[in-house]
Amino acid sequence: MPTVAFHTLGCKVNHYETEAIWQLFKESDYERTEFEGTSDVYVINTCTVTNTGDKKSRQVIRRAIRKNPDAVICVTGCYAQTSPAEIMAIPGVDIVVGTQDRVKMLEYIEQFKKERQPINAVGNIMKARVYEELDVPAFTDRTRASLKIQEGCNNFCTFCIIPWARGLMRSRDPQEVITQAQQLVDAGYKEIVLTGIHTGGYGEDMKDYNFAMLLRELDAKVVGLKRIRISSIEASQITDEVIEVLNNSDKIVRHLHIPIQSASNTVLKRMRRKYTMEFFADRLNRLKEALPGLAITSDVIVGFPGETEEEFMETYNFIKEHKFSELHVFPYSKRTGTPAARMTDQVDEEVKNERVHRLIELSNQLAKEYASLFEDEVLEVIPEEQYKEELNSGLYVGYTDNYLKVVFPANEEMVGKLVKVKITEAGYPYNKGQFVRVLVDEVSMKEENVRLTS
Repeated sequence: MPTVAFHTLGCKVNHYETEAIWQLFKESDYERTEFEGTSDVYVINTCTVTNTGDKKSRQVIRRAIRKNPDAVICVTGCYAQTSPAEIMAIPGVDIVVGTQDRVKMLEYIEQFKKERQPINAVGNIMKARVYEELDVPAFTDRTRASLKIQEGCNNFCTFCIIPWARGLMRSRDPQEVITQAQQLVDAGYKEIVLTGIHTGGYGEDMKDYNFAMLLRELDAKVVGLKRIRISSIEASQITDEVIEVLNNSDKIVRHLHIPIQSASNTVLKRMRRKYTMEFFADRLNRLKEALPGLAITSDVIVGFPGETEEEFMETYNFIKEHKFSELHVFPYSKRTGTPAARMTDQVDEEVKNERVHRLIELSNQLAKEYASLFEDEVLEVIPEEQYKEELNSGLYVGYTDNYLKVVFPANEEMVGKLVKVKITEAGYPYNKGQFVRVLVDEVSMKEENVRLTS
């Protein structure tokens, strides 16, 4: 049986696509092995969001070549799309496929075995207009299933290379999304995370169909689905219709990840972001009315070219005032080939790092404040795995619908099920909880065998 090993760099979409590519190999009777061992085929799914992403991708490719010089080395993903020639120049690389036509990977491998000539199968991604169907019926992770609904982005922010790596906005056929969601629920998943390169832009390339309609259909048609999580949505995509759907749904969770990047109008303009802070604030207020207790997480880029202390403080104060529940903070890093990398007034590294620390401190404080609102409340949690800090303690970790991480007594049978847990002590990154009960439709689980320990 031929073997294949995978290494994925970068975002959740890449991880999703690696699982999809693995399905293709599985159908061709391959066995999956660990990347650190010897394999017949190595597939490296690369990232190019920063220059460091490129560098890390090159290191992993070289590692695979050293492990087994006779193996077929197949490189795919965003870095493969933007810089195929750079990758082909690494001695030992056999096949390069970009972010399209991954379905043909096995054909390329067979062709390579026959002809022993390196294959560059990267095409012009800007011409791609159709969503490439890649099915994932189940995941290695058994509690949360990702469902990719779109590809590409039309935004062209000045710091970002992704449209050049992923092409323009392409939405997956709604019927395919519903069918795939049902498949995942039938495979035992209670929660589905809708994901993509620009997830909330779903439907922008379609006539008479949009993201709100997809959410409505998923809510109504997928039997047995308990939670719908949106991996990320831009403020400009939170229409009144989307807010109405969130308001009426009991499946869409009380957590939204809305990338803000900066809360200064002048910086946003230089970033070529498509909203003002007044608009962003209005959306946040509307959302919190529709979904009381909503957790809002966000991404922030600190030290974008030209960012002054005043502009940074606009961001700091806006985040503090609107009580975001957690931030991912990134110091701006130059990405070759983007307009921002050519801007002259780059911010000093020390200044960047100092601002990053200030924002991370604020994020930790806001996360604790948000969690404390739920102390003594009973929330629904899906246990994911044993608590790694104290293995064999009978403690498990899971997330509430509003993305609080809870540690509480459970057992292996409860993993992936929906259970009620009382938050006994709020904190960050973990909250402590007490198991209350398994939800009614999970009654197949014998409640007696759950020891109630507090």
